[in-house]
This record gives sequence, structure tokens and C-alpha cells, in this order.
Amino acid sequence: MPRAHLLTLVMVSIVAADFYNPKYDDFDIQPLLDNDRILTGYTKCFLDQGPCTPEAKDFKKVIPEALETSCGKCTPKQKQLIRTVIRAMMERHPDFWSELVDKYDKDKKYRENFNKFIESVDK
Repeated sequence: MPRAHLLTLVMVSIVAADFYNPKYDDFDIQPLLDNDRILTGYTKCFLDQGPCTPEAKDFKKVIPEALETSCGKCTPKQKQLIRTVIRAMMERHPDFWSELVDKYDKDKKYRENFNKFIESVDK
């Protein structure tokens, strides 16, 4: 393989590793927004209070890092989806939101920056 192609392949691999798996970029969040039972199910999974769907398990794995980095490894589409779902949760289920924040940020190190991320405009 020519050196230029190898370098390009390495660079693409490094850039791709800087983001979470894009397979959920097109995850349909509408059922979560339209059905409180589904939103509550995901929330209970994240809180270790209920079973997890395969997707919820994947999301749960990245919650701590996403919170710490204000979604630093999220693709632009993932940032938009996360903001939309969290805003809905904050509005409709503030108690669950509070529990989630307490679980994943006990020392309140990341709340201010993460709240700024949630409040920012989707780009």
C-alpha cells in the first residue's frame, strides 16, 4: 500500500476513534418522546432500577464519560438527540433527571458544564 494511502487510513481511524459509535446517529427518539413508559424504562435502566434494552445498555456505558466531557465524543447528530431527550426528561420527569445526575455526578463536578451543553443550541 502506498505510504499516502496508509497515512490517510491511519488518520481516518484516529478521527473515527474520537467519536462514539455512529450506529445510533439515526436512532429514532420519537418513541421516547411520545411514550412516557418507554422513556421511564430507559431511565430505570440507567438508574439500575429495571431491565435494559440492548440500545439502553449501549447508552448506559457512555453516560459517565459523556457527562464528564459534555458529550465531547458525541457526533453532532448524537448531541442533538441527547439534548432533545434530556430536555424532555427534565421537563416531564424532573425527579428522574435529578436521580440520574446524582448517580452519575455525585460530587457535582460536571453539572455546570453539562447544563451549558444541554442549554446550548443544536448545530
